[in-house]
Parts: sequence; C-alpha cells; structure tokens
Amino acid sequence: MAIILRLDRVLADRKMQVSEIADKVGISLANMSNLKTGKVKAIRFSTLNEICKYLKCQPGDILEYSPDTVLSNSDNSDDESV
Repeated sequence: MAIILRLDRVLADRKMQVSEIADKVGISLANMSNLKTGKVKAIRFSTLNEICKYLKCQPGDILEYSPDTVLSNSDNSDDESV
C-alpha cells in the first residue's frame, strides 16, 4: 500500500504510550496498537480527527505517501478522474 502510518514515530518523538492516546481518543487499545504498527487498511476520518486533535498535529504528520515501485497494468490507466 502506498499510504504509510507514522503514528509510531510521532508517539516515540513525544514519548507517549499507546494506552494513553487510546484512552484519550476513545478507541480500544487493540485498535490503537494496530494503527501504531500500520496493520490497518483504513482509518475513519473521525478517528484521524481525534488523534490529530489530541496530538495537536496535522494528518500529514502521521500519514505518509510512498508510491508503489511496481504498478500493474490495471493501476496504470489513463483515466485521471478521482
């Protein structure tokens, strides 16, 4: 996947524990741990909003785009609509 979660780096920089932010954001420790380790395929905007609000950061501080190095033919279409 081209989107990488960097929540682990942000928490380490701030010397924060997963349990602390999970409690403040209002999601389970297991789900926050999965977010921290990048083991999720999606994140709700409401969750992202609460994380950013609590950490006083921008979504770009915890999300990073890294283009895939190999694209399949189906990924390389001429359709530019989003």
